[in-house]
Amino acid sequence: MTRELVLGWLEEVKDPEIPVLSLVDLGVITEVEVSTDSVRVEMTPTFVGCPAMDYMRNEVIEVLKAHGVKHPTVNVTLKKSWSSDHISEKGKQALKKFGLAPPPSLQGPIQDIDILEHAACPRCSGTNTVMRSPFGPTLCRSLHYCYDCQEAFEQFKPLGEAS
Repeated sequence: MTRELVLGWLEEVKDPEIPVLSLVDLGVITEVEVSTDSVRVEMTPTFVGCPAMDYMRNEVIEVLKAHGVKHPTVNVTLKKSWSSDHISEKGKQALKKFGLAPPPSLQGPIQDIDILEHAACPRCSGTNTVMRSPFGPTLCRSLHYCYDCQEAFEQFKPLGEAS
């Protein structure tokens, strides 16, 4: 059993709010250690207090057990902040296909608050957009409007690493 094999198995575990996005592509799976008869996984929530973490942790354990891991250990950790830069390119494409504007790459902490204001529309790719509310249906999303196709959409909020 290898780390890469385990990461492949964990592609089966989807974000409960965005079921087209695996926890691996979301960047929530932050560490995987494999030994002879056990696997240790660390997960970092997108937001402190994420109500889905226990559910996702249990799903990771179930998938590992289903693949024959006898002693899976899954820890939720906050030792390093999650960043929207951890979302894979595959994950960003899945967000767009799902109808959510993926966050822009930040490469560190947010330097300019304007980055939260404008997002490319996931439907028409138009950039004539405006943020209607920083508060979407979950903490990780904001509400936007596209003047080009006249559709409302949500953006997965950009969140940079703490400096």
